[in-house]
Amino acid sequence: MRNRFGCLFSLTTWGESHGPSIGLVIDGCPAGLPLSLEDFVPVMLRRSPGRLGTSQRKEADIVHILSGVYQGKTTGTPIALQIFNTDIDSETYRKQDDRYRPGHGQFAYEKKYGIVDPLGGGRSSARETACRVAAGVVAAKLLAHYDIYCLAFLSKLGKESIKEYPQFTHEFAQSVYSSPFLSPLASDTITKQLMDLQKEKDSLGGVVSFITSPIHESLGEPIFYKVQAVLASALMSIPAAKGFEIGLGFASADKYGSEYIDPFIFEEGKISMSSNNCGGSLGGITMGMPLNGRVAFKPTSSIKQPRLTVMKTGEPTVYSTPKEGRHDPCVAIRAVGVVEAMVNLVLADLLLQQRCSRL
Repeated sequence: MRNRFGCLFSLTTWGESHGPSIGLVIDGCPAGLPLSLEDFVPVMLRRSPGRLGTSQRKEADIVHILSGVYQGKTTGTPIALQIFNTDIDSETYRKQDDRYRPGHGQFAYEKKYGIVDPLGGGRSSARETACRVAAGVVAAKLLAHYDIYCLAFLSKLGKESIKEYPQFTHEFAQSVYSSPFLSPLASDTITKQLMDLQKEKDSLGGVVSFITSPIHESLGEPIFYKVQAVLASALMSIPAAKGFEIGLGFASADKYGSEYIDPFIFEEGKISMSSNNCGGSLGGITMGMPLNGRVAFKPTSSIKQPRLTVMKTGEPTVYSTPKEGRHDPCVAIRAVGVVEAMVNLVLADLLLQQRCSRL
């Protein structure tokens, strides 16, 4: 089983949903980067459960630095971080351990490995993404040193979506971070949808978008490691992710070349483009424009309606999520921080690789 992501700036995560703790190791972070426990607090809070539209499992997600930092700066050695699991309820899973949970990976895991930890989803639980968000904090600090910033936000919930694609500004980022749903969509509209979901005992899919500041570094390669290819791999590894696009994405298929092509212009002493249909990547390489893309997330499989399934012995039966079960009615809300983290991790890794690409 592969638990490592990245090349020069790499992340390894470990731990299960209902284990004592989860954690991660970052390797390849340059020495001298300022890093403290306080850096993690606001970012971890944005991913944390316990509010409307998210799981009612209440985890503090306090990050403990075990190694790789001395006197407030990274040392260049592996950075080990640990997050304790403090709100575990395994009994609801043990009660129906004789049958498969529809829509979950338990059956596939068991078929592949012959053994699986079913409690809270075990290793495949979205609980693991807390490690990615913590790693994203370190990656974001490295990128900020090169004036590269990324913002993710909920751009679509069910049939409600943003009308216009925004540009990255720090002011827009603050407005997203101050929203309870990390979204420019109207909070009262989202609240109503989520309240309706609770009444209907159902779940809903969504789309998380990301935008960056202009990236003047040449990140990515022209063949197998195109920036969009690495982003796709990273973002599609997030639990419940079902689709990825960059720039106009699938809408590009509806365009004529005369409509799609981004014209080059010379402005303020440098070559740029008058539009950004490509999403910030030409030939798989960033070239001064902002990156933008979207990730589609499926509705959460854990809903409080009875669903058809089979016993582990093969007999037909029904799976019912217990009333006390704690699950996200819309996983896309908490996925916002995970998308932002994965984009930051990809860009940090490609940034270090770019330093090795030419004299």
